[in-house]
Amino acid sequence: MKNIIDNDLTYKLLNRLMFNSLTRKYLIRYIKKVVSSNLDPGKQNIFSKGNPRIQHEKKMMAFSIIQSLERSIEKKILNPNIAQEVLKLWAKSLIRPRQENKVVNRFYQKNGCRPPWFLVISPGHFCNLKCRDCYANSAPDTRKLHWHIMDMLIDEARKLWDIKLVVFSGGEPFAYHSEGRGILDIIEKNPDCLFLAFTNGTLFDRKLVSRIAECKNITTAFSVEGMRIATDKRRGNGIFDKVLKSMSLMKEAGAPFGISATVNRYNHNDLLTDEFLDFFFNEQGSFYGFYFQYLPIGRNASFDLMPTPSQRVDFWKKIWHIIESRKLFLIDFWNHGPLVEGCVSAGRDGGYLYFDWDGKVMPCVFAPYSVGNIYDIYKNGKTINDIWHSPFLESIRKWQRDYGYGNIKLTEKGNWLKPCPYRDHHGQFQEWVKKYGIEPEDESSGEILCGIKYHKELAAYDEELARLFDPIWKQKYLGS
Repeated sequence: MKNIIDNDLTYKLLNRLMFNSLTRKYLIRYIKKVVSSNLDPGKQNIFSKGNPRIQHEKKMMAFSIIQSLERSIEKKILNPNIAQEVLKLWAKSLIRPRQENKVVNRFYQKNGCRPPWFLVISPGHFCNLKCRDCYANSAPDTRKLHWHIMDMLIDEARKLWDIKLVVFSGGEPFAYHSEGRGILDIIEKNPDCLFLAFTNGTLFDRKLVSRIAECKNITTAFSVEGMRIATDKRRGNGIFDKVLKSMSLMKEAGAPFGISATVNRYNHNDLLTDEFLDFFFNEQGSFYGFYFQYLPIGRNASFDLMPTPSQRVDFWKKIWHIIESRKLFLIDFWNHGPLVEGCVSAGRDGGYLYFDWDGKVMPCVFAPYSVGNIYDIYKNGKTINDIWHSPFLESIRKWQRDYGYGNIKLTEKGNWLKPCPYRDHHGQFQEWVKKYGIEPEDESSGEILCGIKYHKELAAYDEELARLFDPIWKQKYLGS
């Protein structure tokens, strides 16, 4: 298995077969057959843990990825050379059991678990837009992670954790500049690592897109709020058209891209309509779609925008129907917890840690509490392993395990439809904050997070969500 995955000739052959109209349908049929076989609940292997519902969901998701690839090739919007590199990088990071790697083995022997799989980094707080309700409260300021520190962080994470993926969030990643360099300089320096950048899509031109295509190891997720009216209302007049222009440039270069949308109380129906999906996936050529359900943090935080528990359940039902019927590659945070066995924050095995523009280290992008600072870590001669051992993060990881992560047998206690300790189990999260004296990320976050009303609102949300999702978990996943 390892020799096949590491052999570049394998990807050249697969790529040639995939881009040949005569052989593509036979290859797709064979891949689907292999996927179906490996996701058989009766088999215990690296893909399967035996729960029929979750295995069915994994199969649907795998088929949607395969179909998205086939659709992109048929529409001639994916460059063959880029496709070959992306296929290789995804295969090496997802298919090969990470225990085979010496770095991972060393970490496992010392800590009893595997290391995080990826990093999320917000390199700069600056953004050229000022979207209302921005989760990061981004602004036109100069706060940024120094380029050499970001370089050290990624290099160290690769050496100590064998990370395969780096996600850039914001501020606007493509507006980031430090020491005369930007994120593409980091990406070019790590050609055997995958990068995903969430972007507002307003700074793209042919020169930038040409560089992105030359890198081959980056994909961009363009932020939209719906169609033109909804996007411009939240992001500014004319932004929707700028995003479409950037997508057109990416499509022309054959570079893969997708969309990212914030689901709120008022647009949750619009984001799954045929009009929306046809426009972005069939007409514009998006390969994937990330849906992040609004959480009241950041600028103008408001519970009035947060989807109600019943809307969240409704979104869960609709998105799975679309994935199965239309074979679209859609990821729903937080409703797709069963696919990844719950919460992936706090440096969990197969999960990630978050680093912001000030160097602060947090369990999650959407849990704005800092456990330390990467500048201090390096100043004191320590490594990211030291921050990984933070008691606060260790408590979250213990809760993740107790909540069912890593268990073959599912239980009523560990409902992965409610995976987030911050959003879905807020009382538990606040106990950790008080116990370890963890501070909010910044003053603006502190003003919101320290209010008693805020905690009461989330507690009420959690109670209603449990009332709706617990019976679904028992019936659909536990079979009772």
